Amino acid sequence: MRLSTKSRYGLRALFDIAYNAGTQPAQIQDISRRQEISPRYLEQIFQGLKKSGILKSKRGPQGGYCLARSPEEITVQDVIEATEGDTLLVDCSGKGGKECGFDGTCVTQTVWEESNQKLNEFFSSITLKTLCERGEALGIKREQDHRFMYFI
Repeated sequence: MRLSTKSRYGLRALFDIAYNAGTQPAQIQDISRRQEISPRYLEQIFQGLKKSGILKSKRGPQGGYCLARSPEEITVQDVIEATEGDTLLVDCSGKGGKECGFDGTCVTQTVWEESNQKLNEFFSSITLKTLCERGEALGIKREQDHRFMYFI
């Protein structure tokens, strides 16, 4: 399995929202600038994340995107499933895979099924909150939203 840029960029963008915006809506231009991802591509990725219930959007001058659930409830697995679909390593293993002519007699099929299970368990164990904690440990600076800063 090779993850596409949809899942990699989607996860980075969701981390950015959780880390920099918290409960406030984040504007796509700010996420795009910080993560160096095309705003048009982010819009495409965000459509799938909205459909899956991970993101929600708010229109208007104070609008943007925010998480539909708390960071501790959104896992890497959720993001991958929303952007990629299934996470099968090979087509003939697991539920929803293609029918295999060697089904039940293939010695390697159990290897792929166990690998899928372990990979899914690992991805399910990492949440956006975990990534935010790792961001703090790495010393990544948080950016305050300039829309809410007033100078007198």
